Amino acid sequence: MAIIVLDRIVALVTAARRVLTGRDDFSRAAWVAMIAAIGVLIATAASIIGVLRTPEELTPVALDPPSSVEQVGTPPPGTPRPQARPAVTSPALSTPPPAASATEVPPTGGASTPPAPTGSTAPPAPAPLNAEFTIADNALLSYGAAVTISNPGSVSVPQWTLTVTLPRESLRVSAVEGARASRDGAVWTFVPDGSAGQVPGSAAVRVTFRVNGSIAGSAPEACTIDGTACTGLSN
Repeated sequence: MAIIVLDRIVALVTAARRVLTGRDDFSRAAWVAMIAAIGVLIATAASIIGVLRTPEELTPVALDPPSSVEQVGTPPPGTPRPQARPAVTSPALSTPPPAASATEVPPTGGASTPPAPTGSTAPPAPAPLNAEFTIADNALLSYGAAVTISNPGSVSVPQWTLTVTLPRESLRVSAVEGARASRDGAVWTFVPDGSAGQVPGSAAVRVTFRVNGSIAGSAPEACTIDGTACTGLSN
């Protein structure tokens, strides 16, 4: 193709020269115009030749695809396909199991645990006291009386209350032994006089006193020990 273009250019230049040399008015300016036209033709021919060069004479320029761009399309036969790589995942942070709390496990065998000692055994309750009233001696205007307080139980009784009710408030009590006496009208109350008045177990204490005022009709109407009636009173 390039050779045909060159032959045409040369033939065109030769024909133009013949035409110009055959004219009588051929001048230097005409030669310059002809040469310029020939130069333009040569340049055009050169451009055409450059465009029409065979692909074998062109040096291919290989461009590497960017690393971030994936090649799209079906690869030619025989081209090994890249193997897929497994995704790398970071190991999940495992939460440690909660610490087991210490728990006491009762023994399943062996010697049994002895029972915890209980408190000391409470002492037995004291038994109710008994009392017996007697008139020891008689005088013209008084008489002597005695009350025996006994404890049938085995436990000592440190406190007790003896009451004697006289028939009149004018009667007086004196010479008290084995107790302390107080009055409220015609009722006289006797209580232990210190530690000497406690009643030991299976034992007895005695309270004596004198009733003054009249011998006739002056015997006690009532006698009790801790609310229990005394024995020995006349009806």
